[in-house]
Amino acid sequence: NEASYSFIIAPPFWKTWWAYAFYVILVGFGLYNIRNYEKRRMILREAERVRKERTDARIREAELRAQISEAENERKSKELEEARQLQLSMLPRELPNLPNIEIAVYMKTATEVGGDYYDFSFSSDGSLNVAIGDATGHGMKAGTLVSLMKALFTSDSIKLEIGEFFQSSNEALKKMRMERVMMGFAMLNLKDGKVKLINAGMPPIYLYQKTTGKVEEIALHCLPLGALSIANFNLQKFEVEQGDTILMMSDGFPELQNEHGELFGYDRVQETFEKVVEKHPEEIISYLNDEASHWINGNEPDDDLTFVVIKVK
Repeated sequence: NEASYSFIIAPPFWKTWWAYAFYVILVGFGLYNIRNYEKRRMILREAERVRKERTDARIREAELRAQISEAENERKSKELEEARQLQLSMLPRELPNLPNIEIAVYMKTATEVGGDYYDFSFSSDGSLNVAIGDATGHGMKAGTLVSLMKALFTSDSIKLEIGEFFQSSNEALKKMRMERVMMGFAMLNLKDGKVKLINAGMPPIYLYQKTTGKVEEIALHCLPLGALSIANFNLQKFEVEQGDTILMMSDGFPELQNEHGELFGYDRVQETFEKVVEKHPEEIISYLNDEASHWINGNEPDDDLTFVVIKVK
């Protein structure tokens, strides 16, 4: 008798249809994850590129601003230096040489250019004119006003009486229409021991009289040049003798502030001057300058510092 058998050989589980289905799903999931990973990497790469571009742009912008700021600072520094040189060019190159008069001057320009000015001239009658001024404000406006005042003093102080000179100069400044710019200006005319003085908006003049041994403060209350179209300028007269000394200055000295915000002040100016009145003009100025430097602890002053000292020999 013959027997018949049939066998079904089952494939291993990793070759079954559900295994292949799992493989397909696994590969699909892997490809999906790979695609998402690449997509995220591209997004991150693009974000990094954009971030880098923005950073580079900010750096370039900062560099450009720095360059512009540097160029602007250089321009301003150049303008300030030009204004300072203009200010210094307004000053006389030589001091008057007189047998009975000894004169010394000093000016220290501040970091920000001010408008201090001093000058000398001889009137047609041979008398000596001594002037000191201070334009309001700083920079080129002050320099322009000083230039104008220099021209007026050079041309008019020679031929006009001191009172006429102030009236004429005041009218000229008002015609210029320089808004809010005025000129403090003090001028004395000296001949044969007789002094005529007008002080328009400058600090007091200090007079040491050897015969009395005292320092007198001569304070005249007149408005600066250019303040009003019509102004009165009070004239004061006095006499000086051998050994007498006159101190003229700008407000940079009495308005010096120490580290506590305390002003040097006019009382201290007079006290300081009294200590050295018997010395030569150069020594007087040197002492005043040392006191100024000591008061501000060696720092640079905020305003111009100007002295004119006249001693009768």
